Amino acid sequence: MFLSEFEKMDSVILVSIVNMKLRNEFNGQLDDFAKTYAIDEQHLVDKLAGAGFIYHQQLGRLIAK
Repeated sequence: MFLSEFEKMDSVILVSIVNMKLRNEFNGQLDDFAKTYAIDEQHLVDKLAGAGFIYHQQLGRLIAK
């Protein structure tokens, strides 16, 4: 998958992809997602925070602030 280039992706599309992957493959665990795709988790969280999204650990998905 092209997630290694997430910095260039539209944030809304990225949230959709990440939430789908969290739900279907990673049981809501963002750290596992980041490790699998060799993504800097904090960099991903920062990019999405800039677009108005936060990771909600109890829900296991990204939500709007």
